[in-house]
Amino acid sequence: MTAPPLTWLYAPGDRPHVVAKALASGADVVVVDLEDAVAPDRKEYARAATAELLGDPPAVPVHVRVNALDSPWAEQDIATLAKAPGLSGLRLPKVTSPAEITDIAHRTTVGLYALLETALGVEQAYAVATAHPHLRGIALGEADLRADLGVRADTGLDWPRSRVITAARAAGLPPPAQSVHPDLRDLDGLAATCAHGRALGFLGRAAIHPRQLPVIERVYLPTEQEIEQAETIIKAAATDQGAQALPDGRFIDAAVVTAAQRTLSLARRR
Repeated sequence: MTAPPLTWLYAPGDRPHVVAKALASGADVVVVDLEDAVAPDRKEYARAATAELLGDPPAVPVHVRVNALDSPWAEQDIATLAKAPGLSGLRLPKVTSPAEITDIAHRTTVGLYALLETALGVEQAYAVATAHPHLRGIALGEADLRADLGVRADTGLDWPRSRVITAARAAGLPPPAQSVHPDLRDLDGLAATCAHGRALGFLGRAAIHPRQLPVIERVYLPTEQEIEQAETIIKAAATDQGAQALPDGRFIDAAVVTAAQRTLSLARRR
């Protein structure tokens, strides 16, 4: 089982030197942002600079977050970048319907990632997640969702978080990555919210600065105790003695074995 990505680092598309630093940061995936991080008068430059970057495959997988699909720039973003040799994925903001996915899927062979950022998008989570085989993941955009719902406390987003995690699982997609933690200086808060997200069922997190990457990895990587427990499960399952229980009383079934395999695949990153 291949270890899944844990870190997704955003970098503004109109600042190629920042994108270059992101590519050297150690992030699993670099997300070049053409949307929120780029002012309207810099959109065309950001698109052209990104197309130049993706003329050849970079050493790190690169996704591009295009502009909102109902914006004046999205269509040209997709037309310019969808078949770029170095593109690994397109991140589509503010998705609210499966039709938006199917409309784009026939124009590219790369994976599509839907960002659900409104109440309507969350309500459509499973329909979006099953819209087309090119869709490889869904995730929340929590800043916009928070504004749409009028949520004040962070825990007020736990229901839509669980909704999206469940929809991804039901659709056979990987667990979503958490949305960004916007305070660059608050590394303790980042760690705490990562721990909460991991408990909910997220896997990894998007970041907006390289200093956030080690914190995300530290929280999402399994502990030594979790690795030891996973190894015990795999060894017990390999005895081929049918249903059995561990010394601590936990019953071993296929779901438990799958979870243990996932833990060990993540442990290889340590």
